[in-house]
Amino acid sequence: MRIFLQLVLGLACLALIVSVMFQSGNSAGLSGSIAGGAEQLFGKKKSKGYDAILEKATIVSAVVFIIVSLVLVMMN
Repeated sequence: MRIFLQLVLGLACLALIVSVMFQSGNSAGLSGSIAGGAEQLFGKKKSKGYDAILEKATIVSAVVFIIVSLVLVMMN
């Protein structure tokens, strides 16, 4: 049981790292200030698409990471 939980913890850790690294940043820097007009014209669809999937994956993997970590500590 402990080995299975450690495996789940490792997979949750990897999923959390990958989902955070692939998310787009809050500010686009200099390119965002130059091309900002296009974003105002077309709008930014945050609720749908790639960013929304990554945000949900981050939340799920973080919750799994915390729960499995607590269970492993309680088992020790």
